Amino acid sequence: MTTSSNSFSGGLSMSTEAIQCPKCNSVMVQGFIFDRADGGQRRVINWVEGVPDKAFWTVTRVPEEKCVPVGTFRCSVCGFLESYARPEFAAK
Repeated sequence: MTTSSNSFSGGLSMSTEAIQCPKCNSVMVQGFIFDRADGGQRRVINWVEGVPDKAFWTVTRVPEEKCVPVGTFRCSVCGFLESYARPEFAAK
């Protein structure tokens, strides 16, 4: 990962270097966006390849093996958000 282009290199963890905001060049802070599911459960959002597969009523079927957790970085000054779908962003 480089701080100038914010690109991700598979060999480094995203938290090893400071990421600069592509809009204002300020420091970005790592975090996540959570989904508030029925019953009040909170979980990290996931990215899923392909189109949604609608099941009975309004439920969408999603195979667990296709889910990739999403981590998000927020600019500490302007609030810009930049998200990445990577396995290391899974809840621990």
